[in-house]
Amino acid sequence: MDICKIDILNKQFASSFMGYKKRDVESFLQEIADHVGIMAEQKMGLERKIQNLEEKLKEHKDREETLQNTLITTQNMVDDIKANAQKQAKLIVKESQAKSEEILRHAHKRLAQIHEDISELKKQRAHFEIKLRSMIESHLKLLESQDEDNMMLEEAESKLKFLQKS
Repeated sequence: MDICKIDILNKQFASSFMGYKKRDVESFLQEIADHVGIMAEQKMGLERKIQNLEEKLKEHKDREETLQNTLITTQNMVDDIKANAQKQAKLIVKESQAKSEEILRHAHKRLAQIHEDISELKKQRAHFEIKLRSMIESHLKLLESQDEDNMMLEEAESKLKFLQKS
């Protein structure tokens, strides 16, 4: 049963000859309503944070995919350059062989750099996932705590109703 601040503030109780003091009940209901209002605002804030983190995670995944596509393209380019260099090496004099070796060295350096970049991005991703998982777990604990608070509130309301009926 979801209860909001307005539900609490608008709750009417029947009066009896020896009932509770109306001022005390209204004061207590105001405190509960304020607390429920604060909890609802906190929940909305946490939901916004989760949404922002999910959007950031999607951005990181998109970047990773782009980098992987770049790596594949680069690898294909390296393979093409290597194949062309081997063909030219058979046809061209020693000077063209030296030139093709330079191209291969450059391609390997580039490939090594890309591998290092990918490794670093994987580390960053793992770190981000750990932080995100930790944050989500803490938010879940907070939500569980809110559920316990809601159960305690419902128990208090139940006791209050019982006492009012008595």
